[in-house]
Amino acid sequence: MQTLYITHPACHLHEMGDWHPECPQRLDAINDQLLSSGIDGLLLHEQSTDATDADILRVHATDYWSFLKRSVPESGYFEIDPDTLMNPHTLDAARKAAGAGILAVDSIMAGHAQNAFCAVRPPGHHARPSLAMGFCFVNNIAVAAAYALEKYGFERISIIDFDVHHGNGTAEMFAGDERVLMCGFFQESIFPNVHTQNQPKNMLNIPVEAYASGEQVRKLVEDRWMTDLFEFEPQFVFVSAGFDAHREDELAQLGLVEADYAWITQQIVSVAEHSAQGRIVSFLEGGYSLSALGRSVVAHLKVLAKL
Repeated sequence: MQTLYITHPACHLHEMGDWHPECPQRLDAINDQLLSSGIDGLLLHEQSTDATDADILRVHATDYWSFLKRSVPESGYFEIDPDTLMNPHTLDAARKAAGAGILAVDSIMAGHAQNAFCAVRPPGHHARPSLAMGFCFVNNIAVAAAYALEKYGFERISIIDFDVHHGNGTAEMFAGDERVLMCGFFQESIFPNVHTQNQPKNMLNIPVEAYASGEQVRKLVEDRWMTDLFEFEPQFVFVSAGFDAHREDELAQLGLVEADYAWITQQIVSVAEHSAQGRIVSFLEGGYSLSALGRSVVAHLKVLAKL
């Protein structure tokens, strides 16, 4: 079975101003690298469908979702915070971004694909149950994980977050849920400035000092994640794939390169093959140096697709 690549033109229409690093050109950069690397034709391609209100309300508060629907501007921008703005297309893009994960789960469970990558925006892992923040409006990975738990009755799933920023929204949504093991690393003392002391036992989100190298991060993954993941034996693995820990990315100060993302992805694949029949759904989160983003996504996809 092949790797499914899911995106939608609506994800290109959401934008927050020419100055904003979370821009439509991120998807263009990924597409360019898929074509130039020669792997585009080796992937299955699907367009996302909409997440329903019920899908979104599994993880978000009703009042919050109603607020977002009321706040879509007819033109220009509606500012939730200085970095998180809605344009007339944001809500449609957010529905498509969240719906990509649901389509991916159903496609994998139906045997149409082994795993999937959702090339969608806006990203999602900072979106809290009742708050948009950090460029995120709907928590795409949480929507998909909650859907999988409810529809397919999984007893154990893992969420792995390798974005340079802590996936605070995802952690808040699943803290204390014994069906979920979340493993992440993030650069400490940057947005969203979350402290991870006294985490619930199902949360393993580990701060990393600025300027840590790829080798240091690999050791962290090996020493801190892998034993817990293999012992937990997830039946499905979800990934918040942020590529902003790349050394070329100016929004943070970690030192990863494409080979590190390939190695991390291989560790994730090994967990999924051990207990989840290889089932993985990965979501684009951060990554703002366009060339590094495209190259890193290709490295991630090559491992997922065993190319």
